Amino acid sequence: MTSENTKTYLPWIDFLRILACFMVLISHSCDAFVGTFDNSSTFHQGVFWGSIVRACVPLFAMMSGILLFPVKTDLATFYKKRIGRIIVPLIFWSIVLPIAFFVYLNFIKSSPSALIDMNNFTMQATITKIYTAIFNFNYDTTPLWYMYMLIGLYLIIPIIGSWLNQATKKDIQYFLAFWMVTLLIPYIKMIAPTLGYAGNYEQMGIWGVCNWNEFGTFYYFSGFLGYIVLAYYLVNYPFQWSITKTIAIALPLFIVGFLATFFGFLVTQKYYPGNYANLEVIWYFCNINVALMTISIFLVVQKLKIPESKWIKRLSSATFGIYLAHFIIVQALTDIFLTIPNLPATLKILSIALLGFSLSFLITKLMDSNSITRRFIK
Repeated sequence: MTSENTKTYLPWIDFLRILACFMVLISHSCDAFVGTFDNSSTFHQGVFWGSIVRACVPLFAMMSGILLFPVKTDLATFYKKRIGRIIVPLIFWSIVLPIAFFVYLNFIKSSPSALIDMNNFTMQATITKIYTAIFNFNYDTTPLWYMYMLIGLYLIIPIIGSWLNQATKKDIQYFLAFWMVTLLIPYIKMIAPTLGYAGNYEQMGIWGVCNWNEFGTFYYFSGFLGYIVLAYYLVNYPFQWSITKTIAIALPLFIVGFLATFFGFLVTQKYYPGNYANLEVIWYFCNINVALMTISIFLVVQKLKIPESKWIKRLSSATFGIYLAHFIIVQALTDIFLTIPNLPATLKILSIALLGFSLSFLITKLMDSNSITRRFIK
């Protein structure tokens, strides 16, 4: 891994990328166990693993903040190089994944997962999923939500990069302070009605959000952009802490973030059983508890003395392909492990993730060996 404009190799970035990718596979490996919403031990184990790896996507975003800054090319060159590389895989997997799910669920194996409704996997439904990809992702292409978001980040990175080139340390701290406020907004929205806030015109948004305006006070400081700027800040103005001090500070922060995520999900499930809209608030990638876990992991890995390794480089270079290919593989493995009796959910989840990572890596390397298919995983 090298940055956009230098040849400096950062082994810890490659390690972090592999870690984040494996965490993504764990998060998807526990979906079927969480999706039962039956408050059983299996459900609780699924929530545990889904909560503990919730920092996976923010970590990916933070790596963009390291690898793409400073931006020294013009907008057209940057967009052509970066967004062009995203569009081709996005189109390819938006077609391939729905077809793969249709073939698998109709001709190979039925799924015992509570998340699978076969009415959504007919030929007509599959065709609809493919052409409506111009609007958004669907269940079959769930991981591709990140691709749509990433394109948006790439659009703004050169603009924010121009500001970072001349911003002072204090300037960036102001931005991050405003961003931290946005991490609290999901919970402020949940609390506001208990304090008498009734919204306006049946819209419960806060700070200017209403039926005719989606963009509230801190909208322009919100989202994954904050993680990118944070990564830039932590790399350019690193804390002068020893690894011992870093762990002593980061570990409690991670534990607090995890406990808020885990128990927050269980409490929300108690009062809003099976309500995805409310449950996802606790699992938002851009909320304070997940941010605490993300920052903790980043700070610790940043301090690790990771040696150069061919295997680390090889795995890191394959993570994009693994991310794109893994979802259908995880589905198939989940369907197998769900039928195995007397095996704790934790072992099932970790087995699915490990096997899914390995098989996705093999598929990625196979596609990488051909000049045509390489374009879909690079």
